[in-house]
Amino acid sequence: MTEEIFDNVFDALCDDPKESANLTARADLMIAIRRRVSEWGLPQKDAALRLGLTRPRLNDLMRGKVDKFSLDALANISEAAGFSLRVQLDGKPVSQAAE
Repeated sequence: MTEEIFDNVFDALCDDPKESANLTARADLMIAIRRRVSEWGLPQKDAALRLGLTRPRLNDLMRGKVDKFSLDALANISEAAGFSLRVQLDGKPVSQAAE
C-alpha cells in the first residue's frame, strides 16, 4: 500500500484539479466570512440581514456547507461582510501548465 500526500483535502477528494481549485477557493471564502460573522456577535437573523441572506442560507454558510454556495455567491457575500476581495494566482510557468 502506497501513501499519497496531498496539498489539501480537496486534492484528495477530486479527480479534476479545476474542481479542487474551485472548492479550495470556496472553502477559504467561507472560512473568512464565518470568522467575520462570529466577530460581529450578532444573532443569526441580524447577521443574515447584514449580508443580504435569509437566516437558513446563513445557517448553511456557518455550518460549512460548501456545496450549497458558488464561488460567485461567496464573492458577493464577502463584499457584504466588509471584505475587499482580491485574487492571487500561483502556479507553474506557462510552458509546464500544458503538460
